[in-house]
Amino acid sequence: MPDSKARKVAVLVGSLRREAYSRKLANALIELAPPALAASIVEIGALPLYNQDLEDAVPPAWSAFRDAVRPVDAVLFVTPEYNRSVPGVLKNAIDVGSRPYGKSVWAGKPGAVASQSSGAISGFGANHHLRQSMVFLDVPMMPQPEAYIGGSAELFDGDGKLKNDKTREFLRQFMAAFARWIETNAKR
Repeated sequence: MPDSKARKVAVLVGSLRREAYSRKLANALIELAPPALAASIVEIGALPLYNQDLEDAVPPAWSAFRDAVRPVDAVLFVTPEYNRSVPGVLKNAIDVGSRPYGKSVWAGKPGAVASQSSGAISGFGANHHLRQSMVFLDVPMMPQPEAYIGGSAELFDGDGKLKNDKTREFLRQFMAAFARWIETNAKR
């Protein structure tokens, strides 16, 4: 349970599928976070595609998303890999949050990414594409430990809970490292 002075972390899940392994992984990461972090999922599935013309009459979903991310201290991305890159829904959320120019909700917030796949590649391409975009948006991304989670179809029980102790311990260490990264890189 987070303490009252916990850093707020927005968790963005790059898959919309109801039983997505990324969502299960995100929930595990939230559960394993140290008390210094208060992490919660910010939904991205209802965001209209980014179109600069809509900035004149901003869609309510964009405003709600920007308002949810703006006050947090850090961001954690949990994503699968689609065609060696990030899913379009996640890229759209990044674009919506980065505009209008000069008012990005991302700037200066420490970030981390955990990618997963049911195969052995573990979302490597998505992980690195996401890092590239976020560094451009002034998000200091945690360099180590990297979280590439393979074999995700075998990691969770029927209730969506982790059933692998080694993975659980790795994710606990990942979140502890992320808490330290936030403290080192958060805006004061």
